[in-house]
Amino acid sequence: MTIENCSHYTDFATLRIERRGPVGWLYFNRPERLNSMNNAMRDELAQAWLELDRDPEVRVIVNTGAGRAFQTGVDVEEIATDGVGMQRYQDSMENFDVHFTAWHQKVQKPVIAAINGICAGGGFHFLADADIVISSNTAQFLDPHVSVGQVVSVEAIGLIRKMPFEAVMRMALVGRHERMSAERAYQLGMVGELVEPDKLEEAAQELAEKIARNSPVALAATKRALWGALEHGLTEACRHGAKDLISVWGHPDQEEGPRAFAEKREPRWATLDQHANALDG
Repeated sequence: MTIENCSHYTDFATLRIERRGPVGWLYFNRPERLNSMNNAMRDELAQAWLELDRDPEVRVIVNTGAGRAFQTGVDVEEIATDGVGMQRYQDSMENFDVHFTAWHQKVQKPVIAAINGICAGGGFHFLADADIVISSNTAQFLDPHVSVGQVVSVEAIGLIRKMPFEAVMRMALVGRHERMSAERAYQLGMVGELVEPDKLEEAAQELAEKIARNSPVALAATKRALWGALEHGLTEACRHGAKDLISVWGHPDQEEGPRAFAEKREPRWATLDQHANALDG
């Protein structure tokens, strides 16, 4: 698979974007700092997610880390030494006006988190907010917030949607004094698949390509319906889901899918931007 460093992507200081066929790759790229999130990365993530979501050549996005860590949360050294500390996040958190994960940015395309190494603290934001999570079988998970005098909150609340409450609470309370293995994370449902470290990117690409074979507009509506279900009770979730279901009625993909099946060929799907243009018109 050819790796394309597309010229229309921004050259970020803390991230790396690539495209491999229909799959966009978003790397945390501060390996010397275990991919911790400094202020620059936080700002760049807001833009990077949207660049990939708006690229018509990208059908699925994979998020992973460069080096031996996936993501290790806020850069504690920056917080401790720059004279601003956590105050830089005051307004955004008070108003919950945050923009650094795919969920925050309302990314329509499927997002796979590929956990290549240590995932700690704020790194759980990206695990909790991904659609699918796969992991190296040597990855490790810990939440050191309370060990540096910080509160465990939003990312752990996200994890509670995916795994047992007590397991999340244990990580939150133990802090940096205990690490969860990849095998235990798999048992608890934090991750959905374990692979050998040297096979992780290959496995993520293969899974993403399977997803990318499907209708982009149907994928987007499906994602919207299922994530929306987490915001509502059962009846209200089904009402909203029904609206997402009929939102693509009359779309060309609904005719193309059965036709391609009958003709025993791969479907020729419309792009998401084509659907958006049809709705705007």
